[in-house]
Amino acid sequence: MKNAARITILSLLVGMISGAPRAGAQDGSIEFIARATPSSGVEEPVRGFPFYLLSKSFEEIQKEVAVNYPKPDMDAFIDTMTGASKQLRAWMKKNHWVQLSGEDFVKKLDVDDIMGVPEFFDAYVERMSGDQTTSFPSPKYKPAQLKKDPDKYNRLKAEYREEVKQFLIKNPKSTEGMDLNLEDIDPFTRWTQLQAKSEPDIQRRMEELAQSKYLVARAQTDVEGQGVLQRVPPGHYWLSSLEVAAAVGDAHLRWDTPVSVRPGQPTYITLSNVNAVQPSKTSPTSK
Repeated sequence: MKNAARITILSLLVGMISGAPRAGAQDGSIEFIARATPSSGVEEPVRGFPFYLLSKSFEEIQKEVAVNYPKPDMDAFIDTMTGASKQLRAWMKKNHWVQLSGEDFVKKLDVDDIMGVPEFFDAYVERMSGDQTTSFPSPKYKPAQLKKDPDKYNRLKAEYREEVKQFLIKNPKSTEGMDLNLEDIDPFTRWTQLQAKSEPDIQRRMEELAQSKYLVARAQTDVEGQGVLQRVPPGHYWLSSLEVAAAVGDAHLRWDTPVSVRPGQPTYITLSNVNAVQPSKTSPTSK
């Protein structure tokens, strides 16, 4: 009787052991290779570079941090520009732009902008008045006329503005260089300084979350640019370089590439210029 009981207990134990899931038995792996192609056109391995397997894309981590660490508000900054005309502040808010210099800025300006924003109009007229190679209109009114004959003054001023407008329409490229006359009121330096104050906290928090809460595994590439991540549970992940760019020649690439792991199988992925994170097209003036 005792022997029968022992056999029954032993059978149950064997069944329990054989039926229990073996830890890691269904885990998969990721084998990857990172290569970059600089302007020379010769593909090279990304050597000795750390990669992080994340349970959440780094882009989404950035958005999560942005909620708790908001960047400076551009509209609020524009409102602090007490010396700027209301038309200039309205133009900045409408275009979401606070840099009054450079080719990109000048290209944003159309005829209505230049005629409607006092600072732009004055900068354009100042730029063209000093150009002896063109027949730019000259004003026929004088400040003294404003008190002596205000009606005539206003009429001549309106006629002059219309002449300037017609010249601008016929010569759209004449706006080139007018930004040089806006240097004294350009708030871009103050804006970038304000942004820079918040960047360290934001960057630190993003990396903390990525390397703690959302980190699944980490690997560093070898001399051939290859890396392996073992014992990865099945699921969907992102292979990321976080905020650090891999420098290969003049190529500076970052990755935040989705990858899926299947039970008990290896997953192969190649990181290259093709699936690298595209540089942000948002201007440095945006919030």
